[in-house]
Order: sequence, then C-alpha cells, then structure tokens
Amino acid sequence: MTAPEPIRVVIVDDHAVVRTGLRLLLEREVEIEVVGEAGTADEGVRLARLEKPDVVLLDVVMPGRSGLDACAEAVEASGGRALVLSMQDDPTYVRAAFAAGASGYML
Repeated sequence: MTAPEPIRVVIVDDHAVVRTGLRLLLEREVEIEVVGEAGTADEGVRLARLEKPDVVLLDVVMPGRSGLDACAEAVEASGGRALVLSMQDDPTYVRAAFAAGASGYML
C-alpha cells in the first residue's frame, strides 16, 4: 500500500519569523509538504499559480494588498483552498474572508 500524496501548502505572511515557525510546525507532519513561502499577497498568488498547492495559508494584514484582497485570486490560481490565519478577531474580517472564498479562518 502506497502512502497518500502529501497536502501541498504555500505560506503567505509578511513576517519571516511567522513563516518560518509555520513551516517548522507543518513540516513535522508527514502528510504535509510546504512548497513555498511568500512575504506579500502578490508573491503568494504568483506562487499559488506556479506550485498549484492544495492549501494557501494567508495572513490578513500585509503591506500592499491584504490577504483578503488576494484570497479569491489565490484560490483560483492554485485550484485549491485558502485558509486565513490572523490575529484579527473582528467578525468583519471573518465574514470578508469567507466572502472572498476562504475555507477557514484561524485566530
């Protein structure tokens, strides 16, 4: 019996320390493969288009375009799903994330 394909993930956050921490946590799981990291929403969409990950992890607040603004494009580019990670617990952000096509919102 062969092992299932890993869940391919792109991490998009403007803080390098956060990206590194998420990568280290995710890479501990044999079922997950981090295929790229980006520091801006535009870089994240470009990586999603290139790598076609199963999941794009998006921060909400980033310089330039926000993760919410890039969510729908990231989902379309990857053919996968978007999961928003944020410290913003305002319900307005949560509703906006789901309206933009996010599959989940984690604080």
